[in-house]
This record gives sequence, C-alpha cells and structure tokens, in this order.
Amino acid sequence: MTTAFDPIELGGRRLANRIAMAPMTRSRAYGPGATVTELMATYYAQRAGAGLIVTEGVQPSVIGQGYPDTPGLHSAEQVAAWRQVTDAVHREGGVIFAQLMHTGRVGHPSLLPDGLVPVGPSAVAAKGQVFTHQGPKDFVTPKELDQDEIVRTIADFADAARNAIAAGFDGVELHGANGYLIHQFLAPNANQRTDGWGGDAAGRARFGIEVAAAVAEAIGAHRTGFRISPGTPFNDIAETDPADLEETYTALLAGLAPLSLAYLHVLEGPDRDLTGRLRKDWPGTFVLNPFTHPQPTGHDALGLIEDGDMLAFGALFLANPDLPRRLASGGPYNEPDRATFYGGDERGYTDYPALPA
Repeated sequence: MTTAFDPIELGGRRLANRIAMAPMTRSRAYGPGATVTELMATYYAQRAGAGLIVTEGVQPSVIGQGYPDTPGLHSAEQVAAWRQVTDAVHREGGVIFAQLMHTGRVGHPSLLPDGLVPVGPSAVAAKGQVFTHQGPKDFVTPKELDQDEIVRTIADFADAARNAIAAGFDGVELHGANGYLIHQFLAPNANQRTDGWGGDAAGRARFGIEVAAAVAEAIGAHRTGFRISPGTPFNDIAETDPADLEETYTALLAGLAPLSLAYLHVLEGPDRDLTGRLRKDWPGTFVLNPFTHPQPTGHDALGLIEDGDMLAFGALFLANPDLPRRLASGGPYNEPDRATFYGGDERGYTDYPALPA
C-alpha cells in the first residue's frame, strides 16, 4: 500500500517522499528590483525535506505583480538572486519548482511602474480590495488584453520559465488557480470575451493550454506543472454553474493531457466528487492539496494519498520546517502565526523550531 512517505518519480527525478510544500505568498522579496534575499534562501532550505517544494507565486513580468514585495523572474538581477535559494535547497537534497503567477486583474496601479494598470481577459473589475504599501485599495477595472498582448503574455511565461531554469530551479508550476490570470480566463464572470479566447468552455480554456504548451516547449514538459482550483471563489471568481464548470475543466485537462506535463496540482474545494473525476481524467502525476477547511491540512489527511500521487501541505509547512518528519511521528506541531504570514522579518518565517535531532 502506497504511503505519503514512499519515494516517487517526478519528471525524471526521484523524490524522497510524496509530500509537497504548497506555494504560499510571504511578501518578503526585499532585495532591489523585487529580488529574493538570503533570509528567503534560509526559509526554503529549512523545508528541503519535502519531496517537492513549490515556491510562493513569482511574477513572470512587471505587469504580473499584484502584491507588495513579491519576487519576480523577469530580469537578470532576479535570476541571479534566486540562485542563492536553489543552491541552498539543493545542498540540503531538496527539489524546488518556481510557481509562475501572473495576477492579472488582481492588483493595483500603485504596485506597478510607469502608469501601468492591471490587465485581464475582459475589462471587468473584481469585487474586493488588495493590500498595497498604502493599505487596502479597491480593485480597479483592468485593461482588456488584446490579441497581441495575449501572445506577449504567453511569451512572458515561457521567458520566465527559461529564467527559472537558469536560476537553478528544477521546474516551474503554472498558477491556474485562486483567481489569477489563467483562472480569470477560465471563469465566465471574469472572461466575457466573444473571440477565440472566450465565448465557451473551450475558448476559455485556450489561454491556460497555450501557456502550458509554450512553457513545455521552452523548458520541457517534464519540468512543467499546472495548478488549478475548480469552483474556488477566491478573488471574486464565480464558477457556479456545475455543468459549465465540468465542461470547462474537462476541456482544460483534455488540452493539457497530451503535453505530458510533470504533474497536475489540484487545490480542492468541498466537492470531492469533482476531485475524483479530475483524477480519472488526468493521465499523469496528480498532486492533491486537499480540502480540510477550517483546519490546515495535517496528519489526518495522510490517508488521502490514495486520492492522489502526492499530497500538498500549506500552513502547517509554514510553521513546521521539518514537516515530513513530524507527520511520520505524529507530531508535535508548531502552530502557524497568521500575524506573520505576509511581510516582516525572520519572526514567523525562519524561527519556527525543528524537532531535536
């Protein structure tokens, strides 16, 4: 019987276990030009016991940034800085993928240079607010991407993926979840286009498929993962029609499956039946970030490895750098401090203790 502590092959690499560290925004890229720091290298190296680390969201372009102090992978300076992170993780025997996250309409002009405004599939503002250096601000109406800009955005993802490999990453994960740009193209309330990039389920799935194809061509499919969160309402996404939801994600997986990607990473909602159908439709490695709300995914979720090839853990990994070891022994576990999740210094970041040797 397979357990979460068994090794697994992923993209030609043998992972030590089937426990993944889920991507978690921490907003601590305080280096010049949105570059990572030595403190961030320490943070990721502490967690190298994961079979796979997926980094916090990394913007593939200047206009892809939607939060303060998040890191990029679109400049030579950023590539060089990430080397300290990947080298530190590899010294500890870890495997690390960079999550490429274009936030699309989620953001604010105050976070962007040169008068730029957030972009999206349609000129439809999300309801809600985003945190900025000046405090919370209402989302603005994004600029609708035209055909040339869509092509350029796809190329930005591919360029950032090449930069990730140059920075020493083992691969990248494309963030198609949580209401960011790829998810915005999938969702009918955010994508109201009537051209080939919208209009029906196949049209709305097209952008994500073409991003994945471009990245796979740039760095290899074995180095490319894809994350989805079907039905998740985060960032004012409305995928409320069950039939359309099924049709959209069936179209997406049908377009992704022939690419032979490294994995599909599913951030599960309360519909476990949908998870089962996605699992059945996906021919490759299936990474499950299970729905355990209101509790963080913990020891009780280990049995769900039967529903996926790997299990992703979020907040508990944030507070327990040696989480695989703690899961194997049944704890004890440090409690995550929500007050230090975003921004700050080493407190609530690199000062969570590991178990004694």
